[in-house]
Amino acid sequence: MKIKAIIVDDEQGARESLNNILNKYFEDEVLVLGVADGVEEAKKMIKSQKPDLLFLDIEMPGGGGFGLLSDLDQIDFKTIFVTAYDQYAIQAIKFSALDYLLKPIDMEELEGAIEKFKAARTRDLIEKQKIKNLMDNLKVDNHIRKVAVPDGNGLVFIPLKNIIRCESDGNYTIIYQDSGKKIIASRTLGDFEDMFSGENFFRIHRSHLINLEHLAKYIKGEGGYVELSDGSKAEVSRRKKTEFMDFLQNNPL
Repeated sequence: MKIKAIIVDDEQGARESLNNILNKYFEDEVLVLGVADGVEEAKKMIKSQKPDLLFLDIEMPGGGGFGLLSDLDQIDFKTIFVTAYDQYAIQAIKFSALDYLLKPIDMEELEGAIEKFKAARTRDLIEKQKIKNLMDNLKVDNHIRKVAVPDGNGLVFIPLKNIIRCESDGNYTIIYQDSGKKIIASRTLGDFEDMFSGENFFRIHRSHLINLEHLAKYIKGEGGYVELSDGSKAEVSRRKKTEFMDFLQNNPL
């Protein structure tokens, strides 16, 4: 069964380019139901055509891609965002475990996104929760509120403020929460370090990423170690000590 798709982009060249690529290289997999040049046209098309997949530009007149999703009463399709480089929007999308493509479209990235869609072709509440999480993350002051964490059974949505620390466990990461619960996430600590950039987290050791809001003490030593709000301790590596001390001095908690 072909994937029924709609393309939403206010740039004619971008619409035509993606439409041509999909029709030429993915004709056996994707059926483009139509293209929309703005939010209002897209709303009507989504309601009448009932797509499986939306290729959605972020920056558009009339509310943009995020505004379009906010206005819909029902989201029973999956979304792949298409955007020029916008670091904050991309970070919010990543936090919500959604997919995006950068303009101009790279064929390999497009193929990867379609394959990912095919592998998880379900219409369920998780998609709605992803979109809701994205909307919450984009609301105010450019700070992420929740992160979608893959735990092997699906996704767990965790408020960032509840995370005390993250500890590396090979290709997995153990996330410790202030409730006492911990989650083993199927992502590396480096992935979380990238995702939490600018969100008051600090990588104090190759094995430890801490939430500075939960920092209670720093105890001196060769590298020293920190004590966190739950009483747990984590080592500061020698090579990170100077950077960590400078950060604390220049960024009052």
